[in-house]
Amino acid sequence: MNIYLISQDHNDNCDTYDSAVVVAATEDDARKISPGEGARQYAIQAWCAPEFVMVKLIGTTDLPAGTVICASFHAC
Repeated sequence: MNIYLISQDHNDNCDTYDSAVVVAATEDDARKISPGEGARQYAIQAWCAPEFVMVKLIGTTDLPAGTVICASFHAC
């Protein structure tokens, strides 16, 4: 699996994620991961649509796809 840095600057309100390091098979799969999915009920609103997500390959791992290694959340 690949490790990707995903980021967005489309949704920059309070209580939003701006970036995360995630595990996915492809860049397109990484783009579809919401950093807070499962953490909070409103997490998807705290991210953005996949078309606004920037993706950069940063490495490889044996972790399973969909793993969020870390995320940056801006609380207000």
